[in-house]
Amino acid sequence: MADIKKYGPINGGNLFSDFKIHFSIFRTKRTFAIAYGFVFVFIAFTIFLAFSPSSNSSSPWFTNIYAVSTRGGGEASSSSPTSFSVFSDESYRSRVSSVFSYFFTNSSSPSQSHNFSRTDSAGSQNSSSLAPRLDKETPLAKNQTRNEVETHKVDDLKSNNATSLSKKPSVGETVQNDATPTKSSEGSSGVKNQTQNYQLSDKNKAVEQNQTRGETSADKVEVLKANQSSAANRTVIQPPNSLKNSTLISGKGTSDKGLIQNLTSSLMKKPNTSANTSNGKQGMYDLINSLMNCDLFDGNWARDDSYPLYKPGSCSLIDEQFNCFLNGRPDNGYHKLKWKPKGCALPRLNGSHMLELLRGKRLVFVGDSLNRNMWESLICILKNSVKDQKKVYEESGRHHFRAEASYAFIFEDYKCRVEFFVSPFLVQEWEVSSKNGTKKETLRLDMIESSADKYKNADVIVFNTGHWWTHEKTSRGKDYYQEGSHIYSDLDVNEAFRKALTTWGRWVDANISPMKSLVFFRGYSASHFSGGQWNSGGQCDHETEPIKNETYLTPYPPKMTVLEKVFKGMKTHVTYMNVTRMTDYRKDGHPSIYRKLHLSEEERRSPLSFQDCSHWCLPGVPDAWNEILYTELLVKLNKFKQQKKQS
Repeated sequence: MADIKKYGPINGGNLFSDFKIHFSIFRTKRTFAIAYGFVFVFIAFTIFLAFSPSSNSSSPWFTNIYAVSTRGGGEASSSSPTSFSVFSDESYRSRVSSVFSYFFTNSSSPSQSHNFSRTDSAGSQNSSSLAPRLDKETPLAKNQTRNEVETHKVDDLKSNNATSLSKKPSVGETVQNDATPTKSSEGSSGVKNQTQNYQLSDKNKAVEQNQTRGETSADKVEVLKANQSSAANRTVIQPPNSLKNSTLISGKGTSDKGLIQNLTSSLMKKPNTSANTSNGKQGMYDLINSLMNCDLFDGNWARDDSYPLYKPGSCSLIDEQFNCFLNGRPDNGYHKLKWKPKGCALPRLNGSHMLELLRGKRLVFVGDSLNRNMWESLICILKNSVKDQKKVYEESGRHHFRAEASYAFIFEDYKCRVEFFVSPFLVQEWEVSSKNGTKKETLRLDMIESSADKYKNADVIVFNTGHWWTHEKTSRGKDYYQEGSHIYSDLDVNEAFRKALTTWGRWVDANISPMKSLVFFRGYSASHFSGGQWNSGGQCDHETEPIKNETYLTPYPPKMTVLEKVFKGMKTHVTYMNVTRMTDYRKDGHPSIYRKLHLSEEERRSPLSFQDCSHWCLPGVPDAWNEILYTELLVKLNKFKQQKKQS
């Protein structure tokens, strides 16, 4: 008892006061334990955060406190005004806000800040991991929300694309991006998913950002309007069919850059050609209209150094009698002249295009050696335009074209035939037996020539006759012309010509379908013998310039007047190629003494007595006839096409 009292409370303490004394001691120990524990945890947590930054840009935790801003080239700049301390007021507010928004995702703090890419003094763009400028930025710029800044980025992209609309890329042109996309290393989730500002160059294919499901005319590229929600802003571009999956273009480095370039290249391979096609059709329509109302045979010859249509000496198919260049003719003015109508521009003959017009068709020349002159000219022009000339050949493998009755050149790639049938009168040459048993030659004015059935179904037929009607036998008309069994003892050549052409016209009306075939008749080609005819010493070798004074032109041949009257009596429309006047100018264009390379003994003794002033050198005048034929085909085949559409 004594001991208990010894340690008893002064002033007579009770149980409550005793408990109070013990509790005070316990509280002091607990407080110290908690305080020391808190300090230890705080220090450890701080060290962890300081040296272990999160790679997640949306994480609320602190990033490396030793991080400093970088300049355009990636150099650290610790002394830069944009460097900051983790303990700065601006950084502190930003990081606390970040932690706050992490746990309270629906909260919108007015002080929430995002760091967006900007341009430094060198002009390059920094990544969004850099801190905002602290020296000149206003509080509003510092505290911009995700939607405001992302809207600004979308507007920039729209502006860039609008600029690019004014400069359309050419086909096959490679398009490069002007700006390298920024790389995001930190920031909010909205910054992470925002579309990087790929600035397309002014040559890039323009893609409108505002359209919701727009289609480009060439590739039908679908564009989704930029979404300005705080969750994610992105532009989705649907590529052409060659890229099966739609592609999300985002800002994760440069790996998407090549994809954008591939997409752009694909777009450029399929350019919007609707406008070009429309312009081309309108241009062709205007050209055809101008040619329809133009007299192609009223004009003059003018020097054009872009001619001839094929190089002299390059076409091995030209007969020796037409190949003045290889036969040694020294001047070249005769193949440097182009025929120019007064009322329109005659298109230059495009061999490839003419073959396209003739694809799957037969073009047949029927007539005398002047039509052979024209046929060889066209063969050379067309053959010269074909890449693989092994696919152009004469059907029977022949290389000389004077001995047989017909020839046909095949253009294999075009399934096209260009043929020539020898028929100098268009009616049948005949033989009858005289009383003494000898054979006598006559000309059947009432019978079409024997090969007519072979070409009556051709798509385009070009007839001619004329020069053989000037020869002695035909011009005299003595016991030569025959109808039925009757042989005229004397018949005027012009009347015989009318009868023969009437027979030809009736055959055309009866055998050629105007819905299938185009019929042309090339008129009389002028000769220029001086001092005689072809068989009496006529010459033209001294001529190197065309006639320039119209008073020296010869009158229109009476036979051609007869021909025009025959046309008027026909049911079938015949296009008359009236080349008489245009050829009358060209006294310089004949082979003359350059009609052959190797002369006979008689020709060497008197070379000037054997000249050709009827036919034409190639290249030369017949090339112009074929340019007119090409022009006529442009007009008439287009008319055929329109008629088929209407029917």
